[in-house]
Amino acid sequence: MDEVFKALADPSRRLLLDSLNELDGQTLRQLCSGLTMARQSVSKHLAVLEAANLISTARHGREKRHYLNAGPITAIADRWIDRYDAARVPAFADLKTVLETSADSAEFVYTTYIRTTPERLWHAVTNPAISAGHLGHAIESDWQKGSTYTWIEDGLRIDDVEQLIVESDPYQRLAFTFHAFTAELQQVAPDLSDETIAKAAAERRSKVTFDIEPVGDQVKLTVIHDGFDPDSAVRELIGHAWPLRLSSLKSGLEQAD
Repeated sequence: MDEVFKALADPSRRLLLDSLNELDGQTLRQLCSGLTMARQSVSKHLAVLEAANLISTARHGREKRHYLNAGPITAIADRWIDRYDAARVPAFADLKTVLETSADSAEFVYTTYIRTTPERLWHAVTNPAISAGHLGHAIESDWQKGSTYTWIEDGLRIDDVEQLIVESDPYQRLAFTFHAFTAELQQVAPDLSDETIAKAAAERRSKVTFDIEPVGDQVKLTVIHDGFDPDSAVRELIGHAWPLRLSSLKSGLEQAD
């Protein structure tokens, strides 16, 4: 947490976070255009923010895009707001809400560092008996590229011919098309309206990618969910769900040590 406080202490870095909060997924050129800093200075500040896990990056062709990573901010807010009257610190509460609910980007990118091994993380994601507890859902599949899978959540099983494993490189990378949206989802998510489910079901199939990279005694997990339609209902839904699921995954793996 020291790295997070150090990164947030600099006003220039806070400006960069503000910029990404307004428009996520910007390139270095885009970020520089809104600031008076030199390109080299912006690059250095971005490196500090990435080291503190306050931003995530992903390459798209020759471009490198930057994404706000709300996890550390949320952890700070949870730690301090829980100890004091939230009404006395509305600024922190508002910031937490904004960061958790921002869905301006056409993609969702989230990075977290987990004290575990690539092998244990892989099994936590691909073994239904483990993922059901750690992620809140399970996926049954043979995990071969091109195979279909079954999405399982709170006893509900969703099968669809377009639920496919796109990439499967054990302990390094996993990608799959996102699950189908069916009326039965209201059984496990009663807040979903018929209209939302119908809109999500009509959209093209999006894709989820898990990138796993060992970093010292930890694993850097980057989850990218992309391929959304404009004004996507699915994009808005997953922007709330993935941070909670990935936080649970991190807690489950680290507490099991």
